[in-house]
Amino acid sequence: MRKDVRILLVGEPKVGKTSLIMSLVSEEFPDVVPYRAEEITIPADVTPERVPTHIVDYSEAEQTDEQLFQEISKANVICIVYSVNNKKSIEKVTSHWIPLITENTDKDSRVPLILVGNKSDLVEHSSMETILPIMNQYSEIETCVECSAKNLKNISELFYYAQKAVLHPTGPLYCPEKKDMKPLCVKALTRIFKVSDLDNDGILNDNELNFFQRTCFNSPLEPQALEDVKNVVRKNLSDGVCDNGLSLKGFLFLHTLFIQRGRHETTWTVLRRFGYDDDLELNQDYLFPPLKIPPDCTTELNHNAYLFLQSVFDKHDKDRDCALSPEELRDLFDVFPYMPWGPDVNNTVCTNDQGWITYQGYLSQWTLTTYLDVQRCLEYLGYLGYSIIAEQESQASGITVTRDKKIDLQKKQTQRSVFRCNVFGDIGSGKSGFLQAFLGRNLMLQKTIREEHRSYYAISTTYVYGQEKYLLLHEVFPDFDYLSDADMACDIVCLVYDVSNPYSFKYCAKVFKQYFMDSKTPCMMIAAKSDLPEVKQMYGCSPLEFCRRHRMPPPQSFTCNTAAAPSRDIYTKLTTMAMYPHVSQADLTSSTFWLRASVGATVFAVLGFTMYRVLLKPR
Repeated sequence: MRKDVRILLVGEPKVGKTSLIMSLVSEEFPDVVPYRAEEITIPADVTPERVPTHIVDYSEAEQTDEQLFQEISKANVICIVYSVNNKKSIEKVTSHWIPLITENTDKDSRVPLILVGNKSDLVEHSSMETILPIMNQYSEIETCVECSAKNLKNISELFYYAQKAVLHPTGPLYCPEKKDMKPLCVKALTRIFKVSDLDNDGILNDNELNFFQRTCFNSPLEPQALEDVKNVVRKNLSDGVCDNGLSLKGFLFLHTLFIQRGRHETTWTVLRRFGYDDDLELNQDYLFPPLKIPPDCTTELNHNAYLFLQSVFDKHDKDRDCALSPEELRDLFDVFPYMPWGPDVNNTVCTNDQGWITYQGYLSQWTLTTYLDVQRCLEYLGYLGYSIIAEQESQASGITVTRDKKIDLQKKQTQRSVFRCNVFGDIGSGKSGFLQAFLGRNLMLQKTIREEHRSYYAISTTYVYGQEKYLLLHEVFPDFDYLSDADMACDIVCLVYDVSNPYSFKYCAKVFKQYFMDSKTPCMMIAAKSDLPEVKQMYGCSPLEFCRRHRMPPPQSFTCNTAAAPSRDIYTKLTTMAMYPHVSQADLTSSTFWLRASVGATVFAVLGFTMYRVLLKPR
């Protein structure tokens, strides 16, 4: 909502503009009225909406046209004052003032107008009969108020309506000609309904309505009040109430009723609570709350964010198969202005036999987004209503910023849960196969992936010493002449060569020597396509000798040409090395070290899935 309101009074000379301002301030009619009142500011604590209000007078005798144009451009709302006993001043509203204001305001940001009929104490009749056609002709006119500066009739109401026209404008919400809400308003309220429908059954039950009421207005509805609301909807709409809950049609009808009865501040309170600005777009401050990330720190989702995302998954996994079908996924992202996940996501995370994203894959993709582009993650959580449903200050409260990696190295331990592994290798060395194998896909399944749906990332969970960790693999394009900072920044480097290609290892050796030989980032050599006959590498020494010289673990044999899912042991090793970069070469070559690290991985993987199924049952 705006931090202040600027009201400008214009109109023909002698209609009583200055008298209205002075009567408001002094609460009595002035004996002597100057040509023009000085600008006054009403403090926030004495206005109904608790917003400072500036009231500006205009005098043709004291001000130039240029000064008037400047004031019009600065005003948030303009009151066009006429005298109810002066027909000429009424005619001037349409022949002079409205065209003048239109010419001097931005077409895209309509300034609301209030028509003010002053001197009602001098006539017996009302001017409303003359004014109503004008109001119907110009949609920018919010309302009309008849008042009297002399006997103080409707003076405070006039300025309340002016303030309300700025803070709770009707224009963006409602079309008087069609007597219905505008499409943008319907779209915003539909999203609000879907976010508030916590069980995704298409109706707001009493618990959901009470949560909504408490969220927006800080107080629940009494049972009788709740029933009264539903009865109003029932009387006017046959399908507005279903199974004793409010349907989307009923929800939209209620807000249309609020607006038609002049209670549009109710609708605006709801819209603003759910992040909307005056143009019914989600506010940038809502979508992108401040989050400070120091250098060498990474971003991860915390426990509260994972619980929220789990509830969102559960809400949309209607068939309870622990995977999201394309239809379920579209339903989940229906509250977004666009579809955020493309077909490449299905090749970035784990899917089921039908190619649908599993529960684990769903959380993995959120983890990936948080790590690589935390601003986008904040935006996505905003669309889902995280701060409202999780009752947090903003989406930023769902993010953990890890400590500097240098401190982890000094203390020889880390609290991080996500580790990045950059995968290097020459063209055709098997990098893509290595990424897809991590997601449980053998060579036969990999051949079904379309080139345009290919992903250069793969993320899933591994277990090290019984702790669940995320390993994020990134395939680096083999352009040796240019490696970006992102290509270099990782927790572990994976160098992949094809054992059946005599020139494949040379690339790995060159990358290591130029970029990683003097760094503290651990490296591992992968002897890919180990199901094929191994040939001698055309390099100065063998891969085994190269690893020994540079204090690296020996090359790890790997193939994805298997009947079942490829072995995951290598990925546990990579995660362990990323977690413990200080571990010595002697430890890395010890089979006992790897056995300790990987023990319980299978047990914990099965346990994790079982726990999810157990958690689903009570919900």
